[in-house]
Amino acid sequence: MKPPSGQDIFAVLDRALAERSQADAAKSYTASLYAGGTEKICAKISEEADEVVEAAAENDDNHVVHEIADLWFHCMVLLQSRGLNAQAVQDELARRFGVSGHDEKAARHGGGESRHD
Repeated sequence: MKPPSGQDIFAVLDRALAERSQADAAKSYTASLYAGGTEKICAKISEEADEVVEAAAENDDNHVVHEIADLWFHCMVLLQSRGLNAQAVQDELARRFGVSGHDEKAARHGGGESRHD
């Protein structure tokens, strides 16, 4: 089977992740993440985010892309575990398009600064 490309990959991956949520955790890495719950999924996201930063410091673009793919995959697992999908994130990004980052952040946080600044 030829792998999907472009934007299609997110929809295809969403469907695959939904299917894997029903798989045997002993036989599926993804199912084992779901079985571990939010804590296990978030630990993997944190680990992958650190690996993105390390790859960026190496100045190796291929490694950066590889690690970001890992990060996005685990973020998509988190979305699925919450009954969400990549389309929800795409919709949010589309909503923000053309809006100043400062204005968008102020609207989300009532004009105050968040701890993520």
